[in-house]
Amino acid sequence: MTDSDAAYEASVAMVRAETSGVLERMVSADPPGGSLGDLAALVAGADRVFVLGAGRSGLALRMTAMRLMHLGLIVHVVGDVTTPALGAGDVLLTASGSGTTAGVVRAAEMAVEAGAEVGALTTDGDSPLAALSRAVVVVPAAQKLDRTGLSSAQYAGSLFEQLVVLLGDALFDVLWRRSGKSADELWPRHANIE
Repeated sequence: MTDSDAAYEASVAMVRAETSGVLERMVSADPPGGSLGDLAALVAGADRVFVLGAGRSGLALRMTAMRLMHLGLIVHVVGDVTTPALGAGDVLLTASGSGTTAGVVRAAEMAVEAGAEVGALTTDGDSPLAALSRAVVVVPAAQKLDRTGLSSAQYAGSLFEQLVVLLGDALFDVLWRRSGKSADELWPRHANIE
């Protein structure tokens, strides 16, 4: 084994340990905050789902948008040119590690003003975004500016962003199982234009 191989294996083990550790804390008897079940209920009851996050958090949440579309929900990514205005009956699903990302918080304010509900994935349950949200899932991960290494050895908000992907897949899985649909029934919604 080369030094490079050993370094790669150590990095993979660290990422696995950090993501597993946070997920275990989130499903423990006394999770640090918020319920994925509450978020699933909010999304399931929506007329339409709009997703928004900035940077890597936004990219991670777009993966969830795609899976929710596969489930048959009407889903839009905020900022895309074909995204309509949201209103009453809609849900804005957001991801912001700090819960203070200006564009995300402003969009949540506008969603509430329009009569929509907000769901949030964040590391801060006391943030402005959390205060605007009907369903909040607090992810016990390092914030982007936390360089102490205490919450995560990874760079910036990497752990939070990884968990946005994993929790998004868990959210999809909960809703998929509730739907009773088979994988074959979902498959026709995959893109077939290449």
